[in-house]
Amino acid sequence: MAALLRGLKSFSLSGRSLSITSGVAPHRRYGLPSVLSGQRNSSSSSKMTVDLDSSTGIAMMRFQSPPVNSLTLDFLTEFATNLEKLEMDKGCRGVVLTSALPKIFSAGLDIREMYGKSPEHCREFWKAVQEMWLKLYGSSMVTVAAINGSSPAGGCLMALACDYRIMADNPRYSIGLNETQLGIVAPFWFKENMVNTVGHRMAEISLQLGLLYSAPDALKMGLVDQLVAEEAVVTTATETMAKWFAVPGHARQITKSVMRKPTIDKLLSNREDDINNFVTFITKDSIQKSLKMYMESLRKKKA
Repeated sequence: MAALLRGLKSFSLSGRSLSITSGVAPHRRYGLPSVLSGQRNSSSSSKMTVDLDSSTGIAMMRFQSPPVNSLTLDFLTEFATNLEKLEMDKGCRGVVLTSALPKIFSAGLDIREMYGKSPEHCREFWKAVQEMWLKLYGSSMVTVAAINGSSPAGGCLMALACDYRIMADNPRYSIGLNETQLGIVAPFWFKENMVNTVGHRMAEISLQLGLLYSAPDALKMGLVDQLVAEEAVVTTATETMAKWFAVPGHARQITKSVMRKPTIDKLLSNREDDINNFVTFITKDSIQKSLKMYMESLRKKKA
């Protein structure tokens, strides 16, 4: 055992050293720009709240960015920062991702970050998308998505990056990678995350057609792992953690890395090319036109 523990010190998951947590830290709420203990985050611009329960080692991250928890540059930056803080906290063993807004988990990437923006802004934005996924998919913590509303596109990607997905049993809620419907192509790491979850053929059909699946259909295809009553999604997520915590942490973490490291390494080794490809693609006149048409259709629906 001592040799194993020594080996763990040099073992990394997405570039971070693993650690076996011990001790109990006081209850704390994470927020930007600083970590606050025993008090509410006073930042009015916060896109989420993060509360760590020291008695369970479970952090609850609730998205609160009206109207639909869009993944803006600010949202992605705050998410990555909070997740990194939890990763370094020895009192945190797992994190539940959920929404504080009704009927929506996350509507995905904010089109306004991609439409009419400079190449430099698009580059910064896409790097933040990569960072969000790398930190979540490669986290040494147990990660559970408590999907209490619809979760298209980037919202689906965030859920896919978690270890386990629990969705509200409501046929009106949908989930999927529907990028092609917007005239956008999901990059290879979106694709591989989807393939690793539902299999190659199902992923190919889903990605080409940009399909969104109802909660029951998502369960049938393995896109989510469990359906529960809407009011029980978060409670079930915290209860599910016990099953994962029962497994020795080092064994679970190493196994997770073995399963996910090839996909993570592929993005890390091609990260700059992936950014360049995105910027070149998204700034094309034809793609900008497609985004404009989509935004106009959304405005018409609201009207």
